[in-house]
Amino acid sequence: MKTTNLITPYGGKLVNLLVSAEERQTLKDHATHLSSLQISERAVCDLQLLATGAFSPLDRFMGKDDYQHVLDEMRLTDGHIFPIPVTLPVKPNTEGIELDKEIAIRNSRNELLAVMRIEEIYEWDLKETAEKVFRTQDLRHPLVAEMHRWGKLNISGSIKILQIPTYFDFKDLRHTPAQVRAKLAEFGRKNVVAFQTRNPLHRVHEELTKRAADSVDGVLLLHPVVGMTKPGDVDHFTRVRTYKALTENYYEPDRVLLSLLPLAMRLAGPREAVWHAIIRRNHGANHLIVGRDHAGPGNDSKGNPIYGPYDAQELVSEHSEELEVNMVPFKMLVYLPDEERYEEIDKVSKDVKIASISGTQVREEYLYKGKLLPKWFTRSKVAEILSEVHPPRHRQGFCIWFTGLSGAGKSTTANVLVPLLLEHGRQATVLDGDVVRTNLSKGLGFSKEDRDTNIRRIGFVAGEIVRHGGAVVCAAVSPYRATRNGVRNFVGKQHYIEVFVDTPLEVCEERDTKGMYAKARRGEIKNFTGIDDPYESPRNAEICLDTVNKTPEENARIILNHLIENGFVRSK
Repeated sequence: MKTTNLITPYGGKLVNLLVSAEERQTLKDHATHLSSLQISERAVCDLQLLATGAFSPLDRFMGKDDYQHVLDEMRLTDGHIFPIPVTLPVKPNTEGIELDKEIAIRNSRNELLAVMRIEEIYEWDLKETAEKVFRTQDLRHPLVAEMHRWGKLNISGSIKILQIPTYFDFKDLRHTPAQVRAKLAEFGRKNVVAFQTRNPLHRVHEELTKRAADSVDGVLLLHPVVGMTKPGDVDHFTRVRTYKALTENYYEPDRVLLSLLPLAMRLAGPREAVWHAIIRRNHGANHLIVGRDHAGPGNDSKGNPIYGPYDAQELVSEHSEELEVNMVPFKMLVYLPDEERYEEIDKVSKDVKIASISGTQVREEYLYKGKLLPKWFTRSKVAEILSEVHPPRHRQGFCIWFTGLSGAGKSTTANVLVPLLLEHGRQATVLDGDVVRTNLSKGLGFSKEDRDTNIRRIGFVAGEIVRHGGAVVCAAVSPYRATRNGVRNFVGKQHYIEVFVDTPLEVCEERDTKGMYAKARRGEIKNFTGIDDPYESPRNAEICLDTVNKTPEENARIILNHLIENGFVRSK
């Protein structure tokens, strides 16, 4: 990494990779003669924050030495603290990927964003990255599952950026780090407290942020993430509407700045909290509120938290002096209804009546039942916005994902389940093997890559159906855990029900009316699941079915009862 244009702690010079207006047209014409690389949504977010200096002192996607130092030491090779690898993965044999060659970088809409000279091409290790950055290889961690889809090579080199992505929503709230610094300077206060958020703010959050800013006589930088957050989060359009309602009605206008951050979160817990501190420092903050289980992904496949509740606070506090960002712990507050005020929980006597409820409980007890949120939990204007986009659970989408060997009984059970859903007032789209082969996967074979592509296509369609409130029943072998967990993350874990049809291989072969197993045994079909390619059974499926001792109808009713118990289907 170059050592020029680096930032010194708090207040230093920001990296700026955007070319001048004069150079832009020349570079644009030059790019028409280059090979193009379409990058992922995650890489687009990273590119934008590299371009504007949010990742200062980083001035490119990491080369091999920086990457390894970050894994091992949470530092770049020049010594600057930096805890998260920011890399550009590509698949081997990608067109145009050659050392000392330039490549045009484009987003999914084919917008030209940058020109990069490739100075390094190196392999990266998924297991090492997962263990060192995320402290787990568990596929229930969204990023660990996602990394299985990344290319096995990283590329790095100098970048000239023509433009950052075009956004048409909330344009007045989208600011570069330099613009945020300038706006903060106008408040005339020495201290700035940043608040990282990817969810709507409850009254407790509002109270905490106000107290934090008051405690240092500072300004609150309300800095919500609008890039990639945790699968299943409320969409950023809804969230930003709630932030605007709060800042315009309930905060003092001279004590708060709302600005959006197009960050692609990694959900790396403690390391990510340090990263958030660096990013907010680059935006002009010198305090950061760090929450309980800050940037945590939730539980692993065994139901255990991946990070401790205060690990993030401890790591940020440990490096606070070097970062020149003070860690403000998110304190546990409760509402005292008799006194109509909030108080830290460790100061509340056991005999004092308190009102406390989690976000999950709120969704279950209020939003999903069509009721407004309680006033002590959230402001009425916020409650109205959230109620608009949170229909009752029985009107929300869900995905039943059958997985198991070929011939296990997936489609048979699915075909019984669908009329039962119709009987209870829910229509469902069916994506089974025949539908998928005809409409989504024509031309794909039995290679691991083809099957992975097939499942991701089904998952994409299923996710879109669920997002729009529909029910979808998918029946596919889907042999790989990483791919299935990727689908779970895409659909949203609250709306994804994995059904493992646990039928022994010998039984599946006996049921094989199409003769597929026989052909695989004879070597006429290669990479057939269960014969010469393994099936990775789920470790913690929501439902496991026995098709040897139970009928398809009995199994279908097990699934139906699960849906009724979880509110997705109303009982008669």
